[in-house]
Amino acid sequence: MGPLVRRVLLDVRDRRGGFSGRILGCGDGPSSFNAYATRRGASVVSCDPIYRWSAKEIGRRIDQTYQQVLEQTRQNQHEFVWDSIQSVGELGRVRMAAMHEFLADFPQGTAEGRYIAAELPSLPFDDVAFDLALCSHLLFLYSTQLGEAFHHAAVMELCRVAREVRIFPLLALGGAPSPFIEGCVRLLREAGREVVFEQVPYEFQRGGNQMMRVRRCGF
Repeated sequence: MGPLVRRVLLDVRDRRGGFSGRILGCGDGPSSFNAYATRRGASVVSCDPIYRWSAKEIGRRIDQTYQQVLEQTRQNQHEFVWDSIQSVGELGRVRMAAMHEFLADFPQGTAEGRYIAAELPSLPFDDVAFDLALCSHLLFLYSTQLGEAFHHAAVMELCRVAREVRIFPLLALGGAPSPFIEGCVRLLREAGREVVFEQVPYEFQRGGNQMMRVRRCGF
């Protein structure tokens, strides 16, 4: 997803204050967030396994899957709120523009170390290397494809590398709440983390307007 969702994950105080810490975007894919945030002076590293490919290879994959993804969305239109984006066609244009922005930034960003080929549940970063880790449309969304053990390991890994973790949305594909939320919350609290759920001013997946915020107790 482009900068809109990531801006949701950066709350109003972050945006007004110009968040000055190091940010990790985990599972970012061909998102424009890194390019968008870097232009505004943020320190952002994005990680995703697709970053092992070249911009040309990623662009080819986007072209191959674009129509298929839109058709799947069209078949499941009832699962989404057509408000900020009003049609499948508009969604396609917005996402393609974001992906083109990513492709334009990717070669330079890779050279600068802003795009790292890595994936959960094992990240190549030191403990507390980041002040904030953002993860959108990966954890909980793919609850069928990625099991409970993966989710437990992934949330703990994010907490290892960042002081604070924010995950959005909390629904699985199809719109049902992920069955792994309760177990992840219990695991995190047993590890001494503070876990809160916050409503965000964005809802595209119907009912998907909450994020999980995880912090070290006392932070």
